[in-house]
Amino acid sequence: MKTPTVSFLWRWTKVTIIVGVVFCALHPYAKAGAPALIDDFSDPMRHGAQRLLFNDKDLGSQSHATQMCADGVLKIEGELVPGRGVPAFISVPLILTADMQPQDLSAYEGVRLRVKVNKGILSVQVASSEVTNFDYHTGGPVVAKRGEFQEVRLAFKDMKRGWSEQTRLNLKTITSVNLVAFGMAKDAFSYEVDEIGFY
Repeated sequence: MKTPTVSFLWRWTKVTIIVGVVFCALHPYAKAGAPALIDDFSDPMRHGAQRLLFNDKDLGSQSHATQMCADGVLKIEGELVPGRGVPAFISVPLILTADMQPQDLSAYEGVRLRVKVNKGILSVQVASSEVTNFDYHTGGPVVAKRGEFQEVRLAFKDMKRGWSEQTRLNLKTITSVNLVAFGMAKDAFSYEVDEIGFY
C-alpha cells in the first residue's frame, strides 16, 4: 500500500506528464517541420553560401540586381527590364533547409516579414514541391509605407497562382519563401528586409 506522500507524488507525476504531452501536441513548434524564423540576416551567408538571386533572362527579359547583407539587413536593388510581351522579375528564394526538403508549415497561418520597400513592387511567393511549373502561390503586392521598416503579414489562405489552375497550397510541401520584385515596364526597384518568418 502506498503512503499518502508517495500516492500524491505519483498522481502529480502523471498530471505533469499529461500536461507536457498536451503542451507539445498543441505547441506550434511541435507541429511544424520548420521553425518560425526563416532568416534574420545576421549572417551574410545562408546554409554556408550566398543567398540565391534569379533573374528573368531565360524568358527574354534583361532584368538585373545586386544584393548586400550587412548589419542584419538584406538589401536588394536593381532594374526590371521586360522583354517583348513578358513580365520582368528578380526573385530571391529563401530556402528552408540546405537540402531543400519539403517542410510542414501547417501549424502556421502565413508569412511575416519586417520590410522596407523603397521603389517598385515586391511580392512574396511560397514554393511547394507539388508545383512544377514555377507558378507558385503568391500574395498580393506588399503594402508598406515607402522608406520605412514595417511588419507585414501575408496569409497562406489568400495566396494564389498567377496563370495556372488554382490549387490549394499544401502546407506540408513547402521548400522556400521567395521575395519577388516584378513589373511589366522598365523600372528601378529597391527593398530591404531585416527579418522574415511565419506566424
